[in-house]
Amino acid sequence: MQWFDALIQGILLGGMYAQYALGMALMFGVMRIVNVSHGDLVILLSLIGISLASSFGLGPFTVMVALVPLAVAMGWLLQKAVLNKVVGDDPLPSLIATFGLSIALQNMMLQIWSANSRSLPGGGIESASIQLGSIYVGLLPVIVLAFATALTWGLDLMLKRTRFGRALRAASADVEAASMTGINARAVYASATAIAVGILGFAAVFQSLRSTVAPADGAAQLIYAFEAVIIGGMGSVWGAFIGSMVLGISQAIGFRIDPGFGILAGHIVFLLVLATRPQGLFGKV
Repeated sequence: MQWFDALIQGILLGGMYAQYALGMALMFGVMRIVNVSHGDLVILLSLIGISLASSFGLGPFTVMVALVPLAVAMGWLLQKAVLNKVVGDDPLPSLIATFGLSIALQNMMLQIWSANSRSLPGGGIESASIQLGSIYVGLLPVIVLAFATALTWGLDLMLKRTRFGRALRAASADVEAASMTGINARAVYASATAIAVGILGFAAVFQSLRSTVAPADGAAQLIYAFEAVIIGGMGSVWGAFIGSMVLGISQAIGFRIDPGFGILAGHIVFLLVLATRPQGLFGKV
């Protein structure tokens, strides 16, 4: 029964990782933009949400309503002001630019919020649980998984069924050919990055509900997002979702084997996938 419980807990943990990974799947997997500041944006939004809650007495879902539009605006501004100047076939300029942004964000957060850890009060939702037979699962992780599934479905539908999604895929495949058909690649990329960072607004609220956050925590979220996208396969939104589940289950089983082995188990599975199927589980050969 403990291994079945580990499977359930791993899937629920994967729901959190999926919210990190979806934005990465859109930027790295579809647009080929390497955003090293991805994790720092999650932490920045988390800290802003915590400050809003403490200043105005807002509940977590009210904070989410305020935070997601702010995240969308931040993503649009990031692409317009920084990434549109360095985007191209070579991913190195975007990597260097966002690496510098990551350092700047970390120092700014340290200056404003100090190095102390803090969390978002959830009014009891963070400690509530649901009984499934002899297993108890947290209510918050179930909500996180439901949001992650809905966001994945919505993002996949947008990419495949909407005019914007077709324009984005065309621009990512060949900017010059897309421009000849009337597609403004820079405007499309700005909207896509706005969506990618907007998803991090959801992740930021849930991350600050489930644990404490500090300005230096962004690296962990970045690593989990990269690993989930690469395990699932670049360019596949549902691949990123499944990759997140694989990563979460690996860590949960690792924690059951030894409390110190959980995080390492996820990294080992990532390396095994990279060594045996570098295009990812759902990537094209």
